[in-house]
Amino acid sequence: MTLWTVLVATAAGCYLLKYAGLAAPRRLLDNPWLRRFATAVPLALLAALIAVEALRGEGQALAWDTARMGGLGAAVLALVLRAPFLVVIVAAAATTAGLRALGVG
Repeated sequence: MTLWTVLVATAAGCYLLKYAGLAAPRRLLDNPWLRRFATAVPLALLAALIAVEALRGEGQALAWDTARMGGLGAAVLALVLRAPFLVVIVAAAATTAGLRALGVG
């Protein structure tokens, strides 16, 4: 398949998934289990993305990326201090960039 075929298919799938959510009956959306699931899934996906980006693979082993982990630590600290989301992102990026500039890998 070409890249454009994959992009169009993905876009159509996302649209249909969104439409299915809008077309779902109210009694289904009021189900407490479904509400908990809908709250937990984005958090789990975000945690998985962070883990994949923070730990890089070298062959069959995981390698610790100190600069990225430092940025992750700065983001966690900013979240604990209840900083706005933009401040969290800037703190993580600045910390990672600073550590890379210092040669920490």
